[in-house]
Amino acid sequence: MASRTSGTGPSSARSGRSGATAKKSAAKKAPAKRAAPAKGRRPAAKKKPPAPLPARALRKLWLGLALPVAALLRGIGKSTKGLDPAHRKDGLALLLLGIAIVVAAGTWSNLQGPVGDLVTLLVTGALGRLDLVFPLLVFFLAVRLIRHPEKQEANGRIVIGLTFLVGGVLGLVHIATGAPGREDGAQAMQDAGGLIGWFFSRPVIFLVGEPLAVALLVLVTVFGLLVVTATPVTAIPRRLREVGVRLGVVEPAAKPLAHDPEPEAEPAPRVARPRRRPAAAYPEEPPHEEYVRVAPEDEEEPPRGRARGGRRRAGRGGDPVDVAADAAALDGAVTHGVQPSPLVAGISSRVRMRGGDPAAAEQVPMAGGTEQSGAHRSGGVPDLTRQAPEPPPSLPQRAEQLQLAGDVTYSLPPLDLLVRGGPGRSRSAANDQVVHALSTVFTEFKVDASVTGFTRGPTVTRYEVELGPAVKVEKITALAKNIAYAVASPDVRIISPIPGKSAVGIEIPNSDREMVNLGDVLRTADAAEEQHPLLVGLGKDVEGGYQMANLAQMPHMLVAGATGSGKSSCINCLITSIMVRATPEDVRLVLVDPKRVELTAYEGIPHLITPIITNPKKAAEALQWVVREMDLRYDDLAAYGYRHIDDFNAAVRSGKVTPGEGSDRELSPYPYLLVVVDELADLMMVAPRDVEDAIVRITQLARAAGIHLVLATQRPSVDVVTGLIKANVPSRLAFATSSLADSRVILDQPGAEKLIGKGDGLFLPMGANKPVRMQGAFITEQEIAAVVAHCKDQMKPVFRDDVVAGKGPQREIDEEIGDDLDLLCQAAELVVSTQFGSTSMLQRKLRVGFAKAGRLMDLMESRGVVGPSEGSKARDVMVKPDELAGVLAVIRGETPP
Repeated sequence: MASRTSGTGPSSARSGRSGATAKKSAAKKAPAKRAAPAKGRRPAAKKKPPAPLPARALRKLWLGLALPVAALLRGIGKSTKGLDPAHRKDGLALLLLGIAIVVAAGTWSNLQGPVGDLVTLLVTGALGRLDLVFPLLVFFLAVRLIRHPEKQEANGRIVIGLTFLVGGVLGLVHIATGAPGREDGAQAMQDAGGLIGWFFSRPVIFLVGEPLAVALLVLVTVFGLLVVTATPVTAIPRRLREVGVRLGVVEPAAKPLAHDPEPEAEPAPRVARPRRRPAAAYPEEPPHEEYVRVAPEDEEEPPRGRARGGRRRAGRGGDPVDVAADAAALDGAVTHGVQPSPLVAGISSRVRMRGGDPAAAEQVPMAGGTEQSGAHRSGGVPDLTRQAPEPPPSLPQRAEQLQLAGDVTYSLPPLDLLVRGGPGRSRSAANDQVVHALSTVFTEFKVDASVTGFTRGPTVTRYEVELGPAVKVEKITALAKNIAYAVASPDVRIISPIPGKSAVGIEIPNSDREMVNLGDVLRTADAAEEQHPLLVGLGKDVEGGYQMANLAQMPHMLVAGATGSGKSSCINCLITSIMVRATPEDVRLVLVDPKRVELTAYEGIPHLITPIITNPKKAAEALQWVVREMDLRYDDLAAYGYRHIDDFNAAVRSGKVTPGEGSDRELSPYPYLLVVVDELADLMMVAPRDVEDAIVRITQLARAAGIHLVLATQRPSVDVVTGLIKANVPSRLAFATSSLADSRVILDQPGAEKLIGKGDGLFLPMGANKPVRMQGAFITEQEIAAVVAHCKDQMKPVFRDDVVAGKGPQREIDEEIGDDLDLLCQAAELVVSTQFGSTSMLQRKLRVGFAKAGRLMDLMESRGVVGPSEGSKARDVMVKPDELAGVLAVIRGETPP
């Protein structure tokens, strides 16, 4: 028995434990079923009987109708996000117009019904006796939104001004009707100034009394009126006089006449044409010159009215306060992505330089609407007995070089010749879709990042992404292909981080690109304030700001990109900007166009110092002339002790620098000299050594001499843009390239290979660490033709005879050499420097064929460089290395040193 018990013990023990556990659980469950509900707890509710059949049918019918209607409304709400902003503005204007009609019906004709009661409660209760005026105000706002949808920056000003104007008027009406309080009843408030009048008047009466309250409310009313009409306090007398002139109450001011002075009369200062140059460059102006703005004699007084854009044109009748206010409005418009007004940029596009008789002074219309003479501006008493000077004769062919004389009138082309673009967008439905796609990608790949905002440019929008704590930037850059797949665009560029921000930038092209016009860039406030003649417009960056560059600070620039990327449009914008902002006295141009068709539109403009160069060999000669001109300028700087051409010009104008005794030379200011090469690759193919040497010398030294280079090429390879050229051209503008290697040649970094073309570029000015992405400006052929025609009508070009070889001293080159002059010079230099005359060596070094190498060897033999042939042996070299310069001079047809 003991053994049986021991054998079955464990299993019986397990069964006993399991049975006891089951009994305990059953014991716990049984009382719970029989237990009564606890005190204070509600008994379980009985199941409701089912609703009758008609009620259930109505419920299902309601749900069947409500769900489709709700889905339809949600779809309409989502589709309104893609509505054009112009339609949204029109919708708001029409809504205000409808409100004005309803309120007018309720206040003017005693509209019956719930709508009439609501109008009486809200409008009459708030405005009191002036409820009849409220529909007119709403109607005015609606009409303004319809007529001027682009002027969003003024809406806030008008609303604020109307608030103060209505509040002040209602406060005065409330005081005039006895200033009833709320305890007097709603009808008494409606018969006075309403709740708004009570709100504006009651606290002021309580604080300072009724007489002072009236005075303060009058000031509030006047302030609101000035804000609505955008009238500063200083301009009130002039505005009142203009209103009087329009109504015929006040006679317009008569213009004083000028008569001939007596010969003994004291001469007035000479009126000169203003020179457009930076103030820092010329600290001292000549005491005998006075710079003023004038208009041509045949220009009529502009009509007193509104110019395009809603603002008065600044000019002969403009007010300085209005000019400053419009300049601020320009800055605000640019900041908010709205195209600027042509006001400030068109203020002073015409200038005159008077010469001849130093006693001749001209009545000059000033900005404030009055006329002052040159003597009055210089501090003397104006002489009203002088006659107006006769109009200058037709412009003669100038005989001087590189400068204008005092008897030539030259007016800059007006900015109206350049087309104005439409208002830029700051947001669209496509941007919202991209933000949603980026957020989805971050969620799917479990990256703690969020899109915090974006800045929309004309071509590309940059989305700012902020990372969560302990999230690596590499996680965003690793998702570049996934982001490109999500937004359906292969041209995605990631910036990590955005300069100046703790955020990663993702640049994605816009599906709705916008055009950037050169006229909009040159009309900005920054362009109008900057007077340097070498300021050019480039385009618009990703953040919506206009990009401009001063070529004098570059000081040289390389423009490169593939065919069709926008390089030629950029060159056209640079040259047109110079023509619009600078006179031929300020800037002279040397244009090199090996393509022969790109720059032909500028043939004959007065800024040219030589006809447009299309022959690559003549282009190399022109670059050599630029080097000689640079040396001459440096000789003058060194002789007179100046370090920059601007300082030397200022000294010449002020009379501090004079030629030495016995010298017949007449010193004159040097203009800036801008050399534009449209295709560098063609020049490097024809004469690589001469072109590279000239470019390197110019870029190394010519900055202080006022000579600047703009090099453009569509083949940015290392054999075209060599290391020496890159080292001395610090500013780069890269358009779309075909490969990463080309981007590294231009920018020394990747990025240009991901651009989308048609003006999309990366601008890397001197001193910047990272390039700025921008959309290059565009100018049409019609605009170029209009500007060129205006410049040609002003002056004829004056060319230098010594720029291109063939017009100056001719070199006597042997006819036997022909077109192989450069190659023969290289061969002679190679043979003399190595003292080894071998035909096979010329084949290898110069990369020419056997026939060409043999001909070069025969030419050198005929000129005594090498000896006669001795079979397969190398020829003897008859010239020593120290005699190389003389040999090369003989070959070129020059006088040996």
